[in-house]
Amino acid sequence: MTSELAYTETKEESVLEWLLGGRGRGIQTGIALAILLFSLFLALYYLNAAYFGRPDSHSYRTTHLAVVTVLAFLLFPLGKASWKEKITWHFGVDILLILLVIVNQVYILAGGNELVQRAGDLSRMDLIMGTLFILLLLEATRRTVGWPLVIIVSFFLIQTVFADHFFSIFYGPPYPWSDVVDNLWLQEAGIYGIPTAVASTYIVLFILFGALLLRSGAGKFFMNFAYTLTGHLTGGPAKAAVVSSAMMGTVSGSAVANVVTTGTFTIPMMKNLGYRPEFAGAVEATASSGGQIMPPVMGAAAFIIAEFIGVPYIKVAMAAAIPAFLFFLSVFFMVHFEAQTKGLRKFSRQELPKIGRVLIQGGHLLLALLLIVILLVMGYSAMMAALWGFISTFMLSFIRKETRLTAVDFLSALELGIKVSLPVSIACASAGMIIGCTFVSGIGVSFSDVIIKSSGGSLFLALVLTMIASLILGMGMTTAGVYIILAALIIPALIHMGLTEMGAHMFAFYFGIISAITPPVALAAFAAAGVAKTNPMRTGFVACRVGIAAFIVPFMFAYNPSLLLIGTTGKILWSFFIACLGILSLCAGIQGWLFREAHFFIRILFMMGGSAMLYPRGGDLMGLVLFLAGAVIQWITWRTHKRGKRENEKI
Repeated sequence: MTSELAYTETKEESVLEWLLGGRGRGIQTGIALAILLFSLFLALYYLNAAYFGRPDSHSYRTTHLAVVTVLAFLLFPLGKASWKEKITWHFGVDILLILLVIVNQVYILAGGNELVQRAGDLSRMDLIMGTLFILLLLEATRRTVGWPLVIIVSFFLIQTVFADHFFSIFYGPPYPWSDVVDNLWLQEAGIYGIPTAVASTYIVLFILFGALLLRSGAGKFFMNFAYTLTGHLTGGPAKAAVVSSAMMGTVSGSAVANVVTTGTFTIPMMKNLGYRPEFAGAVEATASSGGQIMPPVMGAAAFIIAEFIGVPYIKVAMAAAIPAFLFFLSVFFMVHFEAQTKGLRKFSRQELPKIGRVLIQGGHLLLALLLIVILLVMGYSAMMAALWGFISTFMLSFIRKETRLTAVDFLSALELGIKVSLPVSIACASAGMIIGCTFVSGIGVSFSDVIIKSSGGSLFLALVLTMIASLILGMGMTTAGVYIILAALIIPALIHMGLTEMGAHMFAFYFGIISAITPPVALAAFAAAGVAKTNPMRTGFVACRVGIAAFIVPFMFAYNPSLLLIGTTGKILWSFFIACLGILSLCAGIQGWLFREAHFFIRILFMMGGSAMLYPRGGDLMGLVLFLAGAVIQWITWRTHKRGKRENEKI
């Protein structure tokens, strides 16, 4: 690989590195030490629990959330963008909140089994402590996730207590605040329910694994490997962005993290080769968003799906395999046709790295991913698979000098992994309050009834309503938060209307992911716009166009469960083949290009064909005929055009 093209991985500076750099002064040094110690304690707490086993669930989950909340107040200080800024009076408020969290946790641990046994009959002090922690958690949510989730949680809290003052589906019998606190804080149906249980076990361990893998240089390997595969093709740099984001998605599970990791290289490269800045940013944002659905390490919500449905995580990962492939295939085709229409340059093979050299330098890191897959298939828990993935990554890093981890690298990976996990853990706890409120008030049943009635019994309309709800919620929430709310309110209705359980959960999960590129709030697109130095909103709209075919994928597997690996092998293979052609047909129709520029009539044929392939009962064959008709016409006119061009050149 030439030095001009070589990818240099930019590693985020950890607090430890900041301290070792001698930049600490006074109180900032103390804050940095506190962040470092709490982060390392939490990382070791998870690793110890994975290897030696967890203590009782209540003390384990409460300790997890207490330390996470303390870190949220340290890393997201009041009145400042960073803890590194000048100390103001706001710091006193943060210290007070941290002390209150610690007091609350000491009260819980000191109470032990006696406190748990008081469930349903809280003492006055229990009520005070429970109320206090709910308020502290809402403040931590505001700082780490944002106002939207705080507003939604607050609404459900108020509705549960004052349901007799509401109307329509929100009307119902009111419940005492003590009952709400009892369910949310003391029992394991609210704050410390399934979302927090999953966050404190599977999710954080996989995030730590991903952080360690990336710290060892996996990002550089993924990037260079993607360029060796696609750089010489039409639209090579953009296709490399798609492939590298897919590979990065196998370990990160975060759209924004993918953008800032691979996008810092792919976006400038695309711009230099003639791609519009908005398009370069949009490609990276769209591809990076798909990383959350890319096995084996998917977004946080995938682990929660497994817990809700009651299946091993490997079942969810396997079900996501074909939808993930279709997502990236749709972006790949859109990029290809865009490059064809614009006549954009590609790299020569001499400019690209040799695949053998790339594999020698970093290919051994993939063995950790392979080990995780093997362990999951063998029936080991996701927690144990993540632990051994983490251990194997550390050991494999010493094979090559380029990937060797130092003590600072190792500790920095732990610290940064915990930092990345904070928003997810806080969002899961807050979303757990919504689940608890719906359990107390029974409003979830009312929501399901409304969805069924509003759709008139039509599954398609119900899916569209779910899609809209998911995209709206996703404007200011994490994918996990969006999914948990939909799981409590809407998914039961989809299952009642005939959707498979896995299909209903995956549908909500998928659109929670896509919300990262849909304006007006599109976090992945905005991050990419920052790298591309272009208008964030415009980048978001272009990202929607680039990923528009991906919006169809959830409807495909909703109507055809074979795409979730449900059914016979023959049916699954046929469905996969038709789905790939359907994506190709839709992309060709949207971009107006297959072999050459497509006329309006041909574009209509392609879009009709792609849409018809949504329906497995007869529609797939009709769609195939329409697509082939348009493709044959395109091919004949393309060949005729090329023949005429050659004859003119001879003359």
